[in-house]
Amino acid sequence: MILLLAKIIIGIVALLHIYFLWLEMFAWTTKAKKVFRTFPEELFEPTKTLAANQGLYNGFLAAGLIWSLIIQDAVWQVYVAMFFLGCVAVAGIYGAATASKKIFLVQALPALVGILLLLIHQFL
Repeated sequence: MILLLAKIIIGIVALLHIYFLWLEMFAWTTKAKKVFRTFPEELFEPTKTLAANQGLYNGFLAAGLIWSLIIQDAVWQVYVAMFFLGCVAVAGIYGAATASKKIFLVQALPALVGILLLLIHQFL
């Protein structure tokens, strides 16, 4: 049951990062303005390439998390999931410390919950 819950959290984190990819790579100058309301509107166009690069990295995180869900070997499945959840957590903690505290709740906390569930599963 705990492993299933961990996989659901991993799936949610992956979906969030697919959304971030889309927002930053394809909707930066349109929909992102509504999401990032504190970001000055005149900076969206000049930062379009930077946002797309950031979106690409979010896509890599999503790909790694999805990969972890389809790995057949149970041990490697956990190792890969822990690595990518760890990357997401570190990015979320850094973002919360440098950009917005909300990033911790949206990005780091779900990843940390996933890590905790995987650790509980490992030790049960």
